[in-house]
Amino acid sequence: MKNYQILNSITFLLILLLIPEMASAQIGTRFPSEKKTIKDPETGVDLIFLTSTPAGDSKIYPTHPQWTADGNWLVFRSNRVKGEALAVNENSGEIVQVTEGGYDGMLTLSHKEMRLFYMRKLEVGDMEVVSVDLGKLFADSESKKLKKKSTYETIHGRVPKSMGNGGDMALDADEKSVYFKINKEEASKHIDKSVAIEPSFGPRNMGAGPGGIASMDLKSGKISQVVAVPFQVGHVQTNPWVAGEIVFCWETGGKSPQRTWTVMRDGSGLRPLYSESEYEWVTHEAVISKDEVAMAIMGHRDIEFETKEEKETSAANPGQEASWGPSGTREKPTGLAIVNLRTREMRIEGQTPSGSGLWHVHGSPDGKWAVGDDFSRTLYLINRQTKEMKILSTGHKTTAADHPHPTFNPQGTKIQIQSAMLSEDNRSMNICIIPVPDNW
Repeated sequence: MKNYQILNSITFLLILLLIPEMASAQIGTRFPSEKKTIKDPETGVDLIFLTSTPAGDSKIYPTHPQWTADGNWLVFRSNRVKGEALAVNENSGEIVQVTEGGYDGMLTLSHKEMRLFYMRKLEVGDMEVVSVDLGKLFADSESKKLKKKSTYETIHGRVPKSMGNGGDMALDADEKSVYFKINKEEASKHIDKSVAIEPSFGPRNMGAGPGGIASMDLKSGKISQVVAVPFQVGHVQTNPWVAGEIVFCWETGGKSPQRTWTVMRDGSGLRPLYSESEYEWVTHEAVISKDEVAMAIMGHRDIEFETKEEKETSAANPGQEASWGPSGTREKPTGLAIVNLRTREMRIEGQTPSGSGLWHVHGSPDGKWAVGDDFSRTLYLINRQTKEMKILSTGHKTTAADHPHPTFNPQGTKIQIQSAMLSEDNRSMNICIIPVPDNW
């Protein structure tokens, strides 16, 4: 009897220890606010850190929406609950878990309703397209009346393993369908046999084709082919203002022979978004308004790089290998470029006087502001009307796990970044908001 009682006591203790871990895996679990505001040590602007502990946070990529439809929450990735997505309320700072069972690839927020879309990998290797009713979830989480995840989730359909290529997914402006990458085997079924398939390009051995994009109808789950191309596809994104308009890239991990592309959902209109030369290193395109896409034309390499030995790359100075070709120097125009989807006109809005040049770029939908970071993790704000450029914030540490990836909110009044400024290990990042200063 005594042994039995001891065993029961041990079991009870183990259950008590496991309860927090089990609870934290449930959708809707809340975490206390970590919000704090500090002044940028160089510029004096407010840096509003919505998370401030070393939990491995990272924001959604600039190609996709960051804020929920009501403008109050930002969805992000974190190791607070490994493999799950979280949302932080910009006003209260409270954090809520918004997925359960994991997600794969891109987190995609609706512009029209409080809903999050993503892909989730199944045991058989298929991917299911899931959405979460964030409005209902946040309300139940606040009232402490959480229900099973099926109450909040909608399963829209399944992408077979035989055709899927990860969770690089984007939501159409009409929010009736999503677009996603397909693998080489599937793309080869749809590409014209007369088209020459591209080999790998650059030192990372990426970029080989074929690749392509498919769509899924969110109501029926029906999958349709959009386009097949002779190269590796990456960064699938949509125009949030124009239904059926897709922007994507030739992904090599660096310079591409032709980086930016656009196509309509029926496969028509396939063309380079910006036709580049071998001397231009184009990267990090992001749709910023109904008619415009921001992108970086890099100026990070020495003009005499071809006569020098191949340089060793690092997180602070990547992309220096000679095998990238004769691109990325300042012999040609470089900087934060914005191309018009309708007229195809391109304008360079600004460039840093030295260093790597602007790298990850974005802009406000009203056409007033552009923003970019550089290799030093410094952020620059550009007034597109006056062409004035100022340092917005710095000190985000070159040792950080990733780059700031600045992204405007839909109103053009604030910018979200990810930053290691507060991290003792100089790597772990937090979610940070920088309001555009009123006096700027």
